[in-house]
Amino acid sequence: MHTRAKGNIAEERGCDYLRNKGFRIIDRNVYNRFGEIDIIALSPDSVLHFVEVKSAQNYEQAVNNITPAKLQKLNRAIQTYLQQKKLNFDYCIDALIVTDEAVEYIENITF
Repeated sequence: MHTRAKGNIAEERGCDYLRNKGFRIIDRNVYNRFGEIDIIALSPDSVLHFVEVKSAQNYEQAVNNITPAKLQKLNRAIQTYLQQKKLNFDYCIDALIVTDEAVEYIENITF
């Protein structure tokens, strides 16, 4: 299976996970000049969550793919998205780690 196809499956599992937690999916695979935002979701308490989805064979491998440089690009992409959409929401950056065995949600990751 190709990497993109695996990524799509992981993102779909991530969206299902978030929906089951009461989130509303606002957008997916948003591209701008700074990079891609995998999932944008609104939580039940009206906080906008920008979610980076990482899949791998194990948790450590997936987490190690979230680098400071990746988070910096993601933050610039988020700022551009908020400006373009003229949104004024509280927001945070989260990660969804998807392995064959589980989906793990890490809220409010920092760099």
